[in-house]
Amino acid sequence: MQLDNELRQQSTKNNEQWIDFLVKSKAYPIFKNEKVFFIRPKQDKVFDKLTDKIIEELQLKTAEDCKKIRGIIKEKAAKIRKNKPIKKWFKDERPREMLIKIGAENLPLSKLLAILLRTGDGFDGSSAEDIARKLLDKFKDLRKIDQASIEDLCLIRGIGMAKAVQIKAALEIGKRFYREKAEKKKRISSSKDVIRYVLNYYRAYLMDSKKEFFSIVLLDGRNKIIKNITISEGSLNATLVDPKQIIKEATKHSASALIFVHNHPSGEAEPTKEDIEITNKLIKACDLVDLKVLDHIIIGQNRRDYTSFLDKGFIKEGD
Repeated sequence: MQLDNELRQQSTKNNEQWIDFLVKSKAYPIFKNEKVFFIRPKQDKVFDKLTDKIIEELQLKTAEDCKKIRGIIKEKAAKIRKNKPIKKWFKDERPREMLIKIGAENLPLSKLLAILLRTGDGFDGSSAEDIARKLLDKFKDLRKIDQASIEDLCLIRGIGMAKAVQIKAALEIGKRFYREKAEKKKRISSSKDVIRYVLNYYRAYLMDSKKEFFSIVLLDGRNKIIKNITISEGSLNATLVDPKQIIKEATKHSASALIFVHNHPSGEAEPTKEDIEITNKLIKACDLVDLKVLDHIIIGQNRRDYTSFLDKGFIKEGD
């Protein structure tokens, strides 16, 4: 009897040591396809060598066994974690309450992202704001976050597919806000209107594009916007533009004028010799069917990086 008790005590002690090891490794077991796996934030050769031993010592044989051990690990992790969940913060420090009190425009970006992420990492105790800071530490700003793929975002501890999709959706809403603003412009009445419209409608989508796009904005006889059409999507360094396709689209939609828009994947907004030549070619083709070219805008990488062919004198007003 005494020997049995000693063996049980030793077994319990061993189990506690293995569980402590799992807590320290931030690893927890799952049961899938009739096999036990461990989910953890990073690869560890030492851990890999001990996997079979851990499964044997903790007698992990079923999904229920794994669930039980996960509960114990999370409970232990909660006791030793340094971070408090947001719901335990002072009310004045909680992102949602701060937004209501002082307004969204006065919140730091980390808190706005925390509201978007909603929840933290239940395993290691990181709050939503902790995860937001990790996101900003890695990508630096919203623009870099926007450029990142969903897979890249999921590499941040605490961000899974659902949170990555939420981030992408929020950034897309921001882009569409500017496009919606552009679409409210009913009529183009000056060269400044052309630039303002094109930048609001296209810049958020084209300034970081790795491909070159050539689009047209079709307008009626009173310079009211009819439609935006992408004519071609090129390689990283070249775009092929067919004048016949442009005239076909303009005729189809009964357009009287148009604006050319394209981007440079390099980020430079200065027109190349090829850009100037192809623009002259397109203008001549449009003249044959009495289509007026208002401008050709090249979108660069930064907010103020763009070129207006009209402003540069490459297109004459009234051509």
